[in-house]
Amino acid sequence: MPDKTRILVTNCNTTVAMTEEICAGARAAAGPGTEIVGLTPFWGPESAEGWVDSYLSAAAVLDLLRDVDEPFDALVMAGFGEHGREGARELLDVPVVDITEAAAHLACLLGRRYGVVTTLERSCGQIEDSLLTAGVAQHCAAVVATGLGVLELADEPRALAAIAAAGARARQAGAEVLVLGCAGMTQLVRTVASDLGMPVVDGVAAAVKLAESLVGLGLSTSRVGSYAKPLAKQRQWGLPPTASGGCQGPARA
Repeated sequence: MPDKTRILVTNCNTTVAMTEEICAGARAAAGPGTEIVGLTPFWGPESAEGWVDSYLSAAAVLDLLRDVDEPFDALVMAGFGEHGREGARELLDVPVVDITEAAAHLACLLGRRYGVVTTLERSCGQIEDSLLTAGVAQHCAAVVATGLGVLELADEPRALAAIAAAGARARQAGAEVLVLGCAGMTQLVRTVASDLGMPVVDGVAAAVKLAESLVGLGLSTSRVGSYAKPLAKQRQWGLPPTASGGCQGPARA
């Protein structure tokens, strides 16, 4: 691994306070030679909950990434079950690690079957599809909703109670390991693990450690086939600044 590794962590929504919380978890997991730089999209949903939000978020994150003008060694995409990871792998020349598949892969090393605890019921099918695409769905016992929206996770006592109840349902369904299915849950991992008495994997921490490993091994995305660089063509990204009254740079945490 180089003396200093810089990992970008992209929030999937425009809520800067959540970017800061995600980055706090990322920094707690990172090694001493790793710098975490958090990015918030210019535009998009304030929280990603459902198909429309997810596709909008994916476009906003890709729009953000195409103009990053500082060197970095890897990208962590901090949207659980959100779209965009395949596009980011085409776009960037560094390893791209999505928290959804990172958490699932690590969970598979800890138990035969894992369960995912997420936010609203509407997110469950989307997460199941993401796990299927990543090739780890066969080990998932259940994806269980807490009934809380993403922004409601800021109410920690309420969030912990809801996650514990959903985690218990996942365990009853056969899960031996629990995955926290939202980046907004990252600060709750230790308390949840203690309450449930089972391993609990936080996607942000898992993705950071896997990104560090890929950088240290000198590995990056294959350009053979699926993730070849995008074809050269004219592309119009969003609205021109004059049409939207100008735009500000991405918030950093």
